[in-house]
Amino acid sequence: MSLPVLFPLRSTGTATVRHTEARHGRRRITIDHRPLTGVTPAMLLDWFTHLDGTISYGGETVPRYLAWHPIDHIRWELDRPAPGGGAGEGARFRIVEVFGAHPEYAIDVVDRVEKLDESGIRLVTRVAGVIAVQLEHTWSPGVDGTHYVTVMDLGARSALMSPVNAHLRRRFPDDMARAWVRHNIEEVGQLEHLLPQLAAESAAPLVSRAARPEAACTG
Repeated sequence: MSLPVLFPLRSTGTATVRHTEARHGRRRITIDHRPLTGVTPAMLLDWFTHLDGTISYGGETVPRYLAWHPIDHIRWELDRPAPGGGAGEGARFRIVEVFGAHPEYAIDVVDRVEKLDESGIRLVTRVAGVIAVQLEHTWSPGVDGTHYVTVMDLGARSALMSPVNAHLRRRFPDDMARAWVRHNIEEVGQLEHLLPQLAAESAAPLVSRAARPEAACTG
């Protein structure tokens, strides 16, 4: 499904990006985003625990995941529910994306959710039981809106995993990393538009019920 881009996509200049090289061929990419106005940590937690939901977008009802990035996002699936059900800690997410709409930058991965609460979400990919890729989004309330930071760790810490790290670097070269940075900045920026809309839609039925005569206090 191809969707129009209804809201402006943030440019890479709106965030602070740092690339760090570490031992055994590891790489870390940190993106400190411009604050999300009108967004709260509770709204972000609700978003990530209901990625299988829908949203009104351009007059149609569409999957939330596609509206999140109408160009790059292809599919999201709950590959395995959390032990308590749903998309909580312990769940597995299948994520299919194409960064910058370039076929050579396509990914189709299944990540385990190792953290999901009002402070953020952490997704990991393990090889032989060792964390090889970790993507963490953390957020906190601020004066200008929610402060949102993305950190991707590519590669395992063990020297024994150096060959795996080298493979990951070939699979995720510099040009693809740059495309991913742009993608991440764009999708995080979209939350500033989508989440307040969802909050308003959720509040509307409550207002409607409160306005009914039978809902009023008769004394």
